[in-house]
Amino acid sequence: MASGTENEKTELIQTGGQFATFFVADLFFGVDVLRVQEVLRFQHMTRVPLAPEVIDGLINLRGQIVTALDMRRRLQMPPRSGDEVPMNMVVRTEDGAVSLLVDEIGDVLEVDAAAHERPPENLDSATRELIRGVCKMKDRLLLVLDVDRVVELGTGRV
Repeated sequence: MASGTENEKTELIQTGGQFATFFVADLFFGVDVLRVQEVLRFQHMTRVPLAPEVIDGLINLRGQIVTALDMRRRLQMPPRSGDEVPMNMVVRTEDGAVSLLVDEIGDVLEVDAAAHERPPENLDSATRELIRGVCKMKDRLLLVLDVDRVVELGTGRV
């Protein structure tokens, strides 16, 4: 299995593509646009007792129950202030849709393969595992998120 993930990472680094972007604090992330189901304003959530801390709750998305994962908690960042309302970026995973709660939604960007680089080795291992690569943009760096790793929580999946 690990070789499949490594092949996917290598393939992503070697090819350009379109990324749906979002912000968490001052970090700029991108997700392969083909993995994004939809983007929504904040939805009412039902809390889940004894769920891992990163799971903010469940949302009812037109009859489909979707787990909402707080990206600030997943990235071990401080919580949003009381007046900040997160946005939902619903992504497709092997196990179904998952909503990533993010601070702000960006644009869809076309990124050239030459702009891709592997995550720096000096990043802590937990952070490096969540990022497939880094893309050099004109005014900032785009961190390409590994959605499958983000939704893995310990031994189980979301």
